[in-house]
Order: sequence, then structure tokens, then C-alpha cells
Amino acid sequence: MDPAAIPRSLAANSRTQTSASSNNFGVAWVLLCLGFCAHVADEALTNFLGVYNPTVVAMRERFSWFPMPTFEFREWLIGLLIANLILLALSPVAFRNARSLRPLAYFFAGVMLLNGMGHTLFTVLGRTVATVQFARPAPGFYSSPFLLALSTYLFLRLRASRRSA
Repeated sequence: MDPAAIPRSLAANSRTQTSASSNNFGVAWVLLCLGFCAHVADEALTNFLGVYNPTVVAMRERFSWFPMPTFEFREWLIGLLIANLILLALSPVAFRNARSLRPLAYFFAGVMLLNGMGHTLFTVLGRTVATVQFARPAPGFYSSPFLLALSTYLFLRLRASRRSA
């Protein structure tokens, strides 16, 4: 093989890989999954349920229809770990830019965007409801900027990759 042809073939292969990776939302999906894992750890380490459960109880007292459950730490953590594992297991589907995963990806990005905004808002307010106040920052706040940035990135990648889906 001609030694001069090697760099050209590497460059062509590099362009093919770059264009293939730009036609899917796999990297953005994996990054948001990892951001979600970090957020779960952040919440677990900062006593999120100590704020969440009293907020749910207060909301139920005010609005009898309020649908959110309260949790024990173990069931909450196991549920979120299972959710994270399922989402990460779907990564190959995101790298294939599968049309069937796109609605879930939009939903996932939307929920994580709202989640990050909620932790930021509650940090600014210093409370969730009038009866549930806490020292700032809110539990889960430290990872919320990552949720905001990574969910926005997933939205952008979903939009950019929609033509090739």
C-alpha cells in the first residue's frame, strides 16, 4: 500500500465516523443518562426525601387529587437505579437514531429539564411549599446545572438528527 494513501484513508474514515455520529443522538442520550445518575447520587447524599416527602404530604392536604407518592429511601433509590439502568441499556438504540426511541428521548429531556429548573427554583426560594423550608441550596441542586445543560443538548441533537431518523 502506498504510504501516502494511509493518511487519506484515515481522513476519509474519520469523516465517515464524524458524519455518522452527527446523525444520531447517542452521545447526548448517554451524557444525560450519566447526568441523571449523578443527580440521583446528589439527591441521595443531600437528603432529598427529607424535603420531597413533606412536600407531597402538604400538597395532598391542600389538593386531595395530588397524584405523587411518598417513598422510603431504599425503594426510591432502587427505583431510580433501575430506571437509570434501563435508560443506559437503550443507548445503542439512540446511536442507531431509532425513530421509536425519539418520543421517549424528548420526554426524558423534558422531564430532566423541568427537574433541573425545579431544583434551581427551590434553591432560590428556600422552600418548596410554605410549610417545607430548608437551608439553601435545595437537595439535588448541585447536579441541576448538568441536567439543564445536558437535556438542552439532547433536545438539540434530537432536532439535528431528525432528518436522518
